[in-house]
Amino acid sequence: MAHEVESMFFMGETPWHGLGNRVIDAPTVQEAINQAGLGWVVKTEDVFLANGQSVPAKATVRESDNTILGVVSDRYQVLQNHEAFNFFNPLVESKLVNLEAAGSLQSGKRIWVLARISDNSDLKIVGDDIIRKFILLSNSHDGTLAVRVGFTPVRVICANTLAMAHSSGESSLIRLRHSKSVVKNLDSLRDIINLANQSFEATADQFRALARKQINSLDLRKYIKIVLGHEKTEDKDLSTRAENQITNVIQLFNYGRGMDMVGVKGTAWAAYNAVTEYFTHSISDNADKRYNSLWFGSNQQKNQLALSEALKLAA
Repeated sequence: MAHEVESMFFMGETPWHGLGNRVIDAPTVQEAINQAGLGWVVKTEDVFLANGQSVPAKATVRESDNTILGVVSDRYQVLQNHEAFNFFNPLVESKLVNLEAAGSLQSGKRIWVLARISDNSDLKIVGDDIIRKFILLSNSHDGTLAVRVGFTPVRVICANTLAMAHSSGESSLIRLRHSKSVVKNLDSLRDIINLANQSFEATADQFRALARKQINSLDLRKYIKIVLGHEKTEDKDLSTRAENQITNVIQLFNYGRGMDMVGVKGTAWAAYNAVTEYFTHSISDNADKRYNSLWFGSNQQKNQLALSEALKLAA
């Protein structure tokens, strides 16, 4: 197992390939915690200088093995793994969602839960190309990230996580500070789930617009250069590495997963999926590093840029 994934579970069609424990049936919240290896507790301890002087900070420590996860302010409030999972408990019990993946990255510093909205309403973009609707909750125990809850579509044909289209309050990623009210605030977010389908349908409409737009090779190359950050470099001045990146995405545009489906080939939708497939499957040899970057790092911003630039192509 690649080194950034400490533990995880997955079921069905997920964005992971060969990482973690595969389960057959949708787990309960407690079963998901156990299968993901997240049944541990984080405590905070005082921090001292070498001379014994105390400092206004706390260390977050995993109780089970005393792993130091991070150093945070003395106002930091730990959100335990079971508290994060409890966000989904009434949704799981009412069969509104199924927990499909969860796990720990970087020796417990980051955890996530991915749940599929189970209303049997997959969204068809064009032909047989469909996306499924997921809710992603992520949290860090090292103080580097707020608690985040958001909606994310997954393209079934290649199981790649796509960017949400809208920036409105009901569909944007929600961030909560690690304050004393973090558990209460997380609990209140359940009401926002009722707006998820509106967000997904709006996103699907934008994807359909991409599928209606045919693009030529010059526009494709310009689009790829913008998304990969090479737009200001003339082709003759591109490094070998940059040229290889562009070539890889063009290959995915022509021959990537699902590009042979009716209505996909040669469109702005194909260009967007070539880029997201590159971020999801090709940009690194380590699958867990790719998803860490896609959800928490630079590729998250690039994925959003890929969508906004594709929509400009389709305008």
